[in-house]
Amino acid sequence: MPDPLTAVHERLDEQHAAAVDRLRALLAIPSISTDEAFDAEVRRAADHVAGDLSSLGLDATVHDTPGHPMVVAHDPGPGDGAPHVLYYGHYDVQPPDPLELWDHDPFDATIVEGPHGPRIVARGACDDKGQLMTFVEAFRAWKAVHGTLPVRVTVLLEGEEESGSQSLDAFLVAHRDELAADVGVVTDSGMWDIDTPAITTMLRGLVYLEATLHGPSHDLHSGVYGGAVLNPNNALARILAALHDEDGAVTIPGFYDDVRPVPDDVAAQWEALGFDEPAFLGGVGLAEPAGERGRSALQRMWARPTCDVNGMWGGYSGPGAKTVIPAHASAKISCRLVADQDPDTVEAALLAFLKGRTPPDFRWTIDSHGASPAISVPTDSRWVRAAARGLERIWGRPPVLMGCGGSIPAVGSMQRLLGFDSLLVGFALEDDRFHSPNEKYELVNFQRGAKAQAAMLAAFAEA
Repeated sequence: MPDPLTAVHERLDEQHAAAVDRLRALLAIPSISTDEAFDAEVRRAADHVAGDLSSLGLDATVHDTPGHPMVVAHDPGPGDGAPHVLYYGHYDVQPPDPLELWDHDPFDATIVEGPHGPRIVARGACDDKGQLMTFVEAFRAWKAVHGTLPVRVTVLLEGEEESGSQSLDAFLVAHRDELAADVGVVTDSGMWDIDTPAITTMLRGLVYLEATLHGPSHDLHSGVYGGAVLNPNNALARILAALHDEDGAVTIPGFYDDVRPVPDDVAAQWEALGFDEPAFLGGVGLAEPAGERGRSALQRMWARPTCDVNGMWGGYSGPGAKTVIPAHASAKISCRLVADQDPDTVEAALLAFLKGRTPPDFRWTIDSHGASPAISVPTDSRWVRAAARGLERIWGRPPVLMGCGGSIPAVGSMQRLLGFDSLLVGFALEDDRFHSPNEKYELVNFQRGAKAQAAMLAAFAEA
């Protein structure tokens, strides 16, 4: 009996050029969720992906939320009794700034040659438009060849992942029955390397604050007031510098209370991966490692929490000189969390740290930009085994079970509110420059990713 997957893979090969064109059309929409000036473009992207899913025969709906729309689509597959898989992705993107560092318009997707063949360069190429299109293209090929998908499918595409997923939890609660599934597949993660697929089983959580320290009632002349009043820029810099000690550990009281040590067998597995830290640092122009002293790089990135200042501003930053003591100074601060850390507890501890260092006569205004827990997925489930079979069929080697330093709020929310685990199976590489100028996605990974999604569909049906 012919393997039904062979014809699907042949279809994906035949349609690769057309799939790249479809990806370019989606990348052309500047769906920047953090900037309200682009709200209409975010909506246009939601309508675009919903229309594409509808064209495949899925029942797709664009749902309004207090923020940006959610896209939900359903396909009955072979009917009741078949496994039910929810596929998650996000169609919003990060701002492309600084624009001057791009080699071309960030929303005019360009194909360039690289060490692994052609790559597509645009904002959202790998995070996450190129990745979500791998499962859309797999659906398209299965439908074209066999007329139906081999499992029941629900698709959830979010428009606020890059801006904190503020509407997500309420939407999941309100649509819990509609979003019920046996397992989730989240394609917003990476591979171990270009030749080795991966399933991410550990994902860090996130706490994100914007803090502004207010001092004098208005900007002051630094010649008249300098030396007589405290400069908010100087005060904020000292407070932020105190977040870490000389060994790279976070100094927020209680920060590590709920952090579990990495089990010896897991640490040994990670050590056996042969991670090349000098090459990793060299890829971004650095040589000296940082972070908690005495821990391996993979432990620091995958299994230890962090606290980082993501932006600082205050006073005059335009061309030339303007000698002012500013009225206020601001910073964006994020904490990456690991399993068992409670986001609300960490956020409260960070707030207490800042407020406990408030200079006399000064005050804070603080805005929260989201808090999500870390997640850990059991590695011995039938769904992990099925996904591993699908990935091995494409790459000819079993996937690495790895951690990830990033945060995807939807994964923890689906686990907590919908009651099922998610498989993080992505096809990005470390050098894909997500969130940076000249973000790219290797087209070989786009094509293999679609084939792997098709193979996992077949494996899920057998599970």
